[in-house]
Amino acid sequence: MNRGRTISLSLPPFTHWVKRLILTYAGIYLLMAILGVVSPYAHEWVSVYLSLIPKLVVHGMLWQLVTYSFLHFQLLHFLFNALALWMFGSQIESDWGSKRFLEFYFFCTVAAALTTVAVSYVHLPGMSPETMTIGASGGIYGLLVAFGVLYGESEIMMFPLPFMVKAKYFIWGIVFLTLVGAIQETGGVANFAHLGGLLFGYLYLKFLPRKGLVFAGSERYFSMRNDYYRWKRRRTARKFEVYMQKHDRKVEFDEHGNYIPPDDDPRKGNGGSKSGWVN
Repeated sequence: MNRGRTISLSLPPFTHWVKRLILTYAGIYLLMAILGVVSPYAHEWVSVYLSLIPKLVVHGMLWQLVTYSFLHFQLLHFLFNALALWMFGSQIESDWGSKRFLEFYFFCTVAAALTTVAVSYVHLPGMSPETMTIGASGGIYGLLVAFGVLYGESEIMMFPLPFMVKAKYFIWGIVFLTLVGAIQETGGVANFAHLGGLLFGYLYLKFLPRKGLVFAGSERYFSMRNDYYRWKRRRTARKFEVYMQKHDRKVEFDEHGNYIPPDDDPRKGNGGSKSGWVN
């Protein structure tokens, strides 16, 4: 990975899932715009059902923790998110691969949503559990902090401005502006969602397994499964030893539950294995 090169905020190549996400966002934006003209009531119903409303989430509408990110009602909001996803997400997906990229992106999306839900119940001025939040900014801000951490020494050409800045300073500037916006904001909690994406994106990079949560979870599952099978084999061996002792016959198993043939067992010749089973 070349982290010291100059990166221009131009038009990078589309990667597999970045392209699909942007097309999905664009399609939903278009459908919602048409629905708003054809049936404002249906538009409002879909908005309430799919956007993030903390009061509804705590009453069981958990899908909103993800679906809110697919809704954009303003063109500039959609274009900014799509452009940021394109410029920063493509590089990360190219280096990580699609599976880990998607895991990280939606991890930040859900974390941003949970932050929004939690903050909405603090009852600060302008914050309410009934406030609607939409947009992919939570996941986008997670990608921004990932880009700043992974490519911090790379230089970004601030087109159309005629100067360059290191990626880590660019990202810290965004963090500062978001924090100021969250402190000064009244009438909404969107900036806290951004902060949630930033914070949990950073925590993911610093503390979670490098190969991702899915890989780590599968490794842990198979490790626990194998431990269970080993314990079951040892338990069965002990039961069999007790059973044979009751019938005046002696059998032995090693600490792994493998059968140990007696010294006079004809199956154990010169060079024979200590155990008749393979561990």
